[in-house]
Amino acid sequence: MRKLMILGIAAFGLAACSQQPPADKQIALDSEKAKFSYAIGMDVGTSLSQMDAEIDTDAFIEAFRATVAKGETRLKAEEAAQIKQAFFQKKQQQQQAKAAASGEANKIAGAAFLAANKQKDNITTTPSGLQYEVLTPAKGDKPVSTNTVKVHYKGTLIDGTEFDSSYARGEPATFPLNRVIPGWTEGVQLMNVGSKYRFFVPSELGYGERGAGPKIGPNSTLIFEVELLSIEAAKK
Repeated sequence: MRKLMILGIAAFGLAACSQQPPADKQIALDSEKAKFSYAIGMDVGTSLSQMDAEIDTDAFIEAFRATVAKGETRLKAEEAAQIKQAFFQKKQQQQQAKAAASGEANKIAGAAFLAANKQKDNITTTPSGLQYEVLTPAKGDKPVSTNTVKVHYKGTLIDGTEFDSSYARGEPATFPLNRVIPGWTEGVQLMNVGSKYRFFVPSELGYGERGAGPKIGPNSTLIFEVELLSIEAAKK
């Protein structure tokens, strides 16, 4: 539905573009109507720049004008709906294929990275496949999975791309250990309050095949530097 709305807005924008004055002559934004129209134009431009579709501008404008004028269109509504549905299905299949290829590449790269990392003297590997390095040891208490903890952390991909950081936000994060990715639930329980660890999280202990957000692709191996600040007291 959202894609169809974008197409509708884009049609309006393209039709409007066909009636624009030369580039060296600007429309005066001296009325509420003009300003609102300009703002809508900005939205249309943003939507079009984000759409992965080749559009025949002339065909687009012809259909738009005929529809607005309540004239006869060259495609019946049912036929147009089928064409749009087929287009979006094709795009979805292409996106799925692209994600699968990216996921396979990430899986291979992650496995190679972890295999090499495992050989380092300062790296410990747990039975689950989680790897960790103690950066700053401490003798404080250790949390259990049902505890809520306060931490500072930074997360990167194996190529060094940073995707999250409480340090950058200037504020520690607080969360229940049993409501985060498995690699965190397991890893933070190994830590003493006051310690700092670096965790190397296989994708199956992270976000798996689905990935997370724009930076964490499917099957991504993740690296976290975690500083355990405190175990929070249970709320009554």
